[in-house]
Parts: sequence; C-alpha cells; structure tokens
Amino acid sequence: MNTRKVAIVPPEEFSKLKYQQAPESTVGLPAVASAMKHISEEIGLIDGLKVLNKMNQHGGFDCPGCAWPDPDKERSGLGEYCENGAKAIAEEATKKRVDASFFRNHSVEEISLWDDYHIGKSGRITEPFYLAKDSSHYAPISWEEAFEKIGSKLQSLDNPNLAAFYTSGRTSNEAAFMYQLFARAYGTNNLPDCSNMCHESSGTGLTKTLGIGKGSVTLEDIHQSELVVVIGQNPGTNHPRMLAALEKCKQNGGTIVSVNPIHEAGTNVFVDPQNPLKILKGGTKLEDLYLQVKINGDVALLKAALLLMLKAEEDRPGTVFDHKFIEKECDNYQALIDHLHASDFGTCVIESGLTDEEVRKFADLLIAKKKIIFCWAMGLTQHENGVENVQEIVNILLLKGSIGKPGAGTCPVRGHSNVQGDRTMGIWEKPKEPFLAKLDKQFQITSPRAHGYDTVETIRAMNNGQVKVFIGMGGNFISATPDSVFTGEAMKKCDLTVQISTKLNRSHLVTGEEAIILPCLSRSESDYQNGKLQFVTTENSMGVVQKSEGSFEPASTDLKSEPAIVAGLAKATLPKSQTDWDHMISDYDHIRDHIEAVIPGFEDYNKKVRVKGGFYLPNGARNGEFNTDSQKAVFTINPLPKNTIDSNHFVLMTIRSHDQFNTTIYGMHDRYRGIHNERRILLMNPKDMQKHGFEKEQVVHLTSHYGKETREARNFKVIPYDIAKGCLGAYFPETNVLVPIDHVARESNTPASKFIEVSVSS
Repeated sequence: MNTRKVAIVPPEEFSKLKYQQAPESTVGLPAVASAMKHISEEIGLIDGLKVLNKMNQHGGFDCPGCAWPDPDKERSGLGEYCENGAKAIAEEATKKRVDASFFRNHSVEEISLWDDYHIGKSGRITEPFYLAKDSSHYAPISWEEAFEKIGSKLQSLDNPNLAAFYTSGRTSNEAAFMYQLFARAYGTNNLPDCSNMCHESSGTGLTKTLGIGKGSVTLEDIHQSELVVVIGQNPGTNHPRMLAALEKCKQNGGTIVSVNPIHEAGTNVFVDPQNPLKILKGGTKLEDLYLQVKINGDVALLKAALLLMLKAEEDRPGTVFDHKFIEKECDNYQALIDHLHASDFGTCVIESGLTDEEVRKFADLLIAKKKIIFCWAMGLTQHENGVENVQEIVNILLLKGSIGKPGAGTCPVRGHSNVQGDRTMGIWEKPKEPFLAKLDKQFQITSPRAHGYDTVETIRAMNNGQVKVFIGMGGNFISATPDSVFTGEAMKKCDLTVQISTKLNRSHLVTGEEAIILPCLSRSESDYQNGKLQFVTTENSMGVVQKSEGSFEPASTDLKSEPAIVAGLAKATLPKSQTDWDHMISDYDHIRDHIEAVIPGFEDYNKKVRVKGGFYLPNGARNGEFNTDSQKAVFTINPLPKNTIDSNHFVLMTIRSHDQFNTTIYGMHDRYRGIHNERRILLMNPKDMQKHGFEKEQVVHLTSHYGKETREARNFKVIPYDIAKGCLGAYFPETNVLVPIDHVARESNTPASKFIEVSVSS
C-alpha cells in the first residue's frame, strides 16, 4: 500500500488554541472592527479608507475577493464591501515588500518551511525574479530577459501540448482573452483554471439540463423570491454581502432554508453594520429551517422531497407541478416520474441523515411556494456525484416552473471575482467550434481543436512528463489543488514554472528546475499605457460585466499589468505572429473590440461597459430559452450516491476559516465558529468523540483511504462541534494532502474535496 505524507507541525505549537461556543449572529460591529484592524495593519487606517471607498463603487475597482454582484443602480456611500473584501484589499495594498533584499535574506527552502499564513504576509513582489537550476535563492531578472527565457523555452518544446497555461479567477476579462489567444496561437488548449476545482460540476450539470453553465437569477430575483434554499454553502464567510440580499428576501416575506452538515452562524442571524437600529435590535433572523444533512446526503434529501412533491401532485393534480411549463418547455418528464415511482422514500431519508419530519417540512415548503431559488457552492460540487447534485436541484425547479420567471431560478455562487468571466473569455480546455472559428477568423490563426488538459489532468501530465512548462496567471496552484504531495512532486518535474502574481505564495516555492516570478499590478492600482489610464472589466456571479479601474499608486514602478505581461510573453514566444500585441495593450479598448468580434453578447462592448453598473450578458435560462440539443430543458435521472465506508471511518470535508479566502490566509481566527489562534483543528460531533474515545483538544492524525492508497496529515486538535454525526471538518489547504488525485466528480472531473474517507488515530 502506497502512503503519501505531508510535513507536520510539532504538537507543542498548539498551545495558543482557544475556542468557545460559536456566535449566533454574524457581521455587525465585530466585522467592522476586524476589517479596520486588517486595514490598519497592512496599509494604515487613513490610506485604507481611501482605498475601501473606491472598492465596488461606480468609477472604482472591483473587489479582488468573491464574485457576489453589486447593486445594479445606486450603491451605498458607506461602503459596498464586506469584512473579507476589506481583508482582501488589505493584503494586496499592503506596504510590506518582497524585494531583492528579501530573497537575499531568505532561501527558497527556508521560506517553504513557513506556513501559508506567514508566506502570504511577506508582502507585494516588487520586480521579476528568477530561480536558476540548483539555486537556493531567487535573484532579480529584467523583464526583457524573463520574457526571453520563457519564450525560448516554449519555442524549444517538441510539442505545444508540453506546456500548460493556468488561470485564476482574479484575472480580468481583457487579460484572460489575451491569455487564451496566446495559448491557442502557440498551439494548445491546455488551459486549466480554478473553475475545474470548484464550479465545473455546476457548469456541466446546468449546461446539460438548461443549456447554459451559469446561474439564471439576478440580485433582484433573490429579493423577490418566496423561497431561497442555501445548500452546500457558507455565505457568512465566503460571500458575506449575500446576507444583505437574504435579509431583503425576508423583509419581503420570503422563506429561507439552509442545508449544511455544519450549522453555520452566517445563515442564522445577520446584523447589518450600516444600520444602527438593526445593530441595537440584534439583527435579522434569516433561516426558517435548518437541515443538517450528512456529508453528501443532498441528493437523498432532494429526491425524498421530490417523492413527497409527486405524492402531493398525484393527490391534488395540477396544484404542485407546473404542467403548462413542463409540457411546453421540458423533455424527459415521464422518465423522471417513472424513476421516482421506483425510488424508496425511507431509504432516501436514511441516506440524507435527517428525520422524516425534517424532510417533510422541507417538502411542504417546496410544495407551497412557486418562486423558488436554490443557491449553492462547493458543498454540492466537490463530490463524485457533484454534477448529479446540481441536476437534482434543476429537477425540482423545472417541476415547479421556477426557471425563467422573476424571483426563481438557479444561483451557483462563484468563489472568485472573475472566475465566471474567465470562462466566458475562452479560458477552457474544451472550447466549442463556433468560438474557435471566430477566434481564428479575427486573428488569422489556426487554433487547435483537440481538447486540452484540465487541472487534474495537468497535474497527472506534469507527473508523467507530458507537461514541461507551467505558466500560472494568478492563483496559488500548489495550495489550491488536491493531493498536495503528488501535485508538488509533479510540479518539480517541470523544466520551467512561471507565476504571474501580486504576492508571495507557496507556488513560488515548489517549482520546476527553473522558476520565474512575474509581478503584476493589483486591481486597486493605476494602470497607465501610453500615458493613458486604463480600465479592465469583470463578470460577476449573475452575468453582469462592469468596469474596474484602479487609481492608486502601484506598489513598485517595476510592475506590469496582466495584459502587458501576456503581450510580452506572446511577442517573445511567437515572433512571427500577425497579431499586433502592442496595439492591444496601447489602449484596452482595442482588446474589447476583439472580444466583441469573437464572443456573442458583447455588442457595443466599449460603450455599454462605460454605463454605470455595466450590462447583463445574454442568459437563455433567465429568459426561459433552453439551448440544449432539443431546445428544451431536460429532466435527469440521478441515482442515490453509494456512500459506503468502513464502520470505523469518518467522512471529512475541507472547509475555509473566516480569516481566509480560497488559499489566502488573512489571520489565525475563525470567529464565526469560535476558534482562535490555530488552523490545524478537526471539527467532530461530541457523540462521535464519546463513541470513539476522543477527548477535546486531543492531538490526532488523519489518514485518508481511497482504493489501495492512503494519505496522511498529522497533528490536528479535536474540537467538539455541531457537525453531522459521522462527519468531520478541517481547513484547507492543510488537508488538501488527503484528497486523492483520482477521486473526482463524474463528467466534470472536479476533485471530491468534500467527501474524503478518513480514519483518525492518536
């Protein structure tokens, strides 16, 4: 049996751990205090407030954090940002610097022994750096020499598919479009991105059933909805501004259900920090029903609800299902009904981890309401059956006719601020022919048609020598990906790794034989090209494209914008290219003109994006138009997952702390769960602790089991917590080492980071 291990933390370093009962409410004054603390430490309060007053405002810049939409029209003068948005901008606007003296004083090996928190706190990277083969320290390198080294290496490869071009969700539309153009002009569709690791299951499931891989609702729809189901998502930490939208839903008479193995404070009570009266009154109770499913019990819950909905419809024909909508707009209805008749309600209830009464309360709401929205995130998508989870939600919405009408529809809540826009721009390893044909015509190139590698496939390809050059446009690939030891070993087999970054992260420390860091401007910083201030654009979770214009002094005079970096790479790699890369970056309007010519929905791009609030992209599902093969919405058959594990094992899901956004660690506190000063913790149900003989704060080791392989992560402290029995929770990236590279979602190939079979030992 093969066992992979990760570096451990000595138990004596656990002495600072403190935990208490989780709070019942979120946001409010504690969130304001936390935001200001981070701003003060990194920027200074006065300068920090100047930056915050520009974030998410008309004429300002888009938050580098999550993709939650801004109001279409007027925005709050007090601030259109949340606590974690403030932390994100504090990290990027920090006055700390990673410069030549930093790398002279610290070797790569030394920095690699730091945890992700301290690596990230090192500061902004000030100039390009190069790590030579067998060297222990990064050294400065000029932009010209860096581009020449990268271009020469790419030219020397026997096959363009020996290179991979990764993209994070921070990348702007303009940079993403240029990046995918560069990769395809070079000759590969190896364009893995962070979508592959998060909402790929959403895109796959929604495209198959509704004809578009995006959500169908607007912010106003959430305000108008009669029933919002928040499932597999923790908005209080991951998308805090969503809580204000849920509050408006409640004020308008809506009902909110939360479905999660962990009872999160964020969906319990919301205290609006901009409303003194609500602060005094203690906030607004959000959730009307909380359902503590066991990990991956979602399909079982949804199917049990479908069975009760079907029973009610058969008892009172025409009162539950929207037959007019089904007959006109849907395919495969009878197959679904036959499947439900063959399904067993009792088995579904048991597999959900809930009681019969809880399931019936949920179903009663679905039966009674007509304007229904489901919101979800990684808790649904990062499972072997992640696509089926999404499709079962669609089944419920289609039966109710809750697609393509106000206050109803699908709402996959994206994690990073332009991850959806990157896909719209063509960052995809499986491009469609119409897109490639237009791209080729516009730029007089011949794009490859063979599918490229997604993220998991890229890791495997690096490991077996089929990828020799890795270029990362933003993100922290090493810390974000599954199977950390395997991924690190794979990265080290590359000849050259390149990271386009604002701050130091672990991906700069686990490298190929040679490594280059190309430092870029952040969202808040001014970007001048040919003496003219430029702006970029982003797309939020609900398909709104809007301006993002930085106006603050860059952290260093030796930074380049992401579009300028892509142009530099392209010119060095493709000297005979007919594309005028310099023309594109001389004025970003030229990039947007190309986007308009290639991608549907961007007509009059430069004009429409200059309107306050931007514009909505076309969305068939929102308009009741379904661009599937049959031009109809499709019901699907989704079997119950087979979640059999060893009776002495647990199911672990990876989670974020409240002081964290993706792999960026802002601090060592998880305030909404009452955990402070430590990240190597293991949330366990008190009854499971008693049953298996574990004591609170006991140091334990985790071993994941998948096939004949095991993986180990050592030294975690057990904390009793309100989590479903048989389930565990622990933070990533600390537990990414436990996620098997081969355990992925069917069809989408998304790592199953929310269902890891583990044993716990002392």
